[in-house]
Amino acid sequence: MPSTEPSQDHPTPSDLPESCPNSSEETPDPTEGHLFIVQDDAGRRRFVLESEVYSIGRERTCDIRLFSQFVSRHHATLVRVVHEDGTDSYRIVDGSLDGQPSANGLLINGNKFKTYDLENEEEIVFGPQVRAVYYRVVRQGSQELSG
Repeated sequence: MPSTEPSQDHPTPSDLPESCPNSSEETPDPTEGHLFIVQDDAGRRRFVLESEVYSIGRERTCDIRLFSQFVSRHHATLVRVVHEDGTDSYRIVDGSLDGQPSANGLLINGNKFKTYDLENEEEIVFGPQVRAVYYRVVRQGSQELSG
């Protein structure tokens, strides 16, 4: 699987409007999509999620690389989940898909989880000064709604 590269613009979660549209000129606005905004020692980066699975950690081979000595090499995994109504979202799992947990675990909205189905605007803390916010973007006609 090719590595996900961050877009050239680096908005902060507070800079994004409530619906969090994908504002990159390089990537067209999705009808429905998912954004993952990472804040770590390298600054803020935005990832547009489109694949089924993403590895997250400090290892160079991770799809979403975290820059901090306080995160595991394979800290977490994002897995796309398709719901009965046809919509999709992402589940975050602590550690790698082969079952190796991270050293620090995951804090989501202040609570520790091994696995969690993410909803719009939820914050994941990987370690000190390393966090991400998940956004689900839905457009209906010309009106933008967050899911």
